[in-house]
Amino acid sequence: MTDADAFAAIALAAVACDGALGREEAHALRRSLEFRTPYKNCTDQEMGSLFDRLLHTLRESGVNKLVDEALPALTSLQQETALALAVQLAYADRKVTPEENTFLKQLCERVSLPEGRAEAVMGAIMSLHRDSLSS
Repeated sequence: MTDADAFAAIALAAVACDGALGREEAHALRRSLEFRTPYKNCTDQEMGSLFDRLLHTLRESGVNKLVDEALPALTSLQQETALALAVQLAYADRKVTPEENTFLKQLCERVSLPEGRAEAVMGAIMSLHRDSLSS
């Protein structure tokens, strides 16, 4: 798996970990990647092919296997960014399912980051989505 495939795989796993991949989640996933290198240079056909491959692995082997294959292909810095994006995608609709929460906790444990760094990344992204002015 290339690093580009692996990065997209982590993002896909985040939106599909609850067993459903809705249209809105698919669009959020696409928007989150479309301005990043190397995806910004991909055609619609190339992005479709990427997600077809990743979805095949997801359907055949499940979320955990997809993440197992992806993480070794990413550097620590890439893993940190992939984790931040996964948290962003899970929290974007402000409704984090128990499955998404479990996935994110497990991802924090699995990434190769210095101690406490994964939790700090997750906390920072969660803070961005907190509706702190609601009463």
